[in-house]
Amino acid sequence: MLRRFALVFGLFLAGSLVSCLAQGQDWADKMFKVHEHDFRTVGRGAKCEFHFELTNQYEEDVHIAAVRSSCGCTTPSLTKETIKTHESGAVVATFNTNTFIGKKGATFTVVFDKPYYAEVQLKVSGFIRTDITFDPAEVAFGEFRAGETQQREIVISHTGNSSWRITDVRSHCPNLQVRLNPPELSPGLVRYRMLVTMKDDVPEGEIHERLTLISNDRDFPTTEMAISGRARSAVSISPAAVTLGTTTTDGVVEKRLVVKGDEAFEVKDIVCADTRFEFEIPVGNKKLHFIKMRFKGDGTEGRVNQSIRVVTNLPGDQAAECTVTGTVANNTP
Repeated sequence: MLRRFALVFGLFLAGSLVSCLAQGQDWADKMFKVHEHDFRTVGRGAKCEFHFELTNQYEEDVHIAAVRSSCGCTTPSLTKETIKTHESGAVVATFNTNTFIGKKGATFTVVFDKPYYAEVQLKVSGFIRTDITFDPAEVAFGEFRAGETQQREIVISHTGNSSWRITDVRSHCPNLQVRLNPPELSPGLVRYRMLVTMKDDVPEGEIHERLTLISNDRDFPTTEMAISGRARSAVSISPAAVTLGTTTTDGVVEKRLVVKGDEAFEVKDIVCADTRFEFEIPVGNKKLHFIKMRFKGDGTEGRVNQSIRVVTNLPGDQAAECTVTGTVANNTP
């Protein structure tokens, strides 16, 4: 009995990384990729959002109780309040360009109440100019299927200086292509029509990018514009995160995966680096497949954190992935 208690207690400490960090606040800080963001110079009314991404790398669920902003120029929101182990979420900072102008900044205080109390501070800043507007307010591609080309037209207007010109448009996103038409001139107004193309090689996932307009304005040579969207795969898998729970070193756990496609497909292969996993590959050409997954212990203990990739016969061998986690413990009394 004493040996079993010691084993269970040891596994609890090993699996509860937060427990080791509870004496300080750094456990919460470590979940964030970045803690500061500069929107730089943006136009009046432009849509400006930044996602402060965080990932729960611990065993316990993490809960965000509140987010406070030091300034009304930036509004915080959450993609989710509770973040389960190995899941990701974000604190979204929205720069209020419709109601504020000039140089602005804010500090967000993110309050965690589970599994321990902690506070994390995130900072944003930027400059809102009134002489440039975008129509629409951002390059919004919405949700589209990966592998398809997307195009959006944006009208850029500058008032007050007829000699203002855009000299270049830059982006850190290699999947974007921009074509800027010649300026349309009228007294006190310069207008450009810009065609933004998202190429068909964009990877799957959320898109949070920006374009930088370079102009001949010596005071404000650059202006930022937001790009948003989500490239989804033609095939998806659910659940995206599978938990085995706690199993023994010789135990067997079975789960079912559901794979869906926009069109009928065949499952060509299932890729998994961990040989303790077995799969029954379904046959046929269908829009919906059910896959039986079996985990069989081989006598070894430890954490399980494995990626499962289901490869289809869709163009480009499109695939869907899920993550499987769990704990394998010795069941010796």
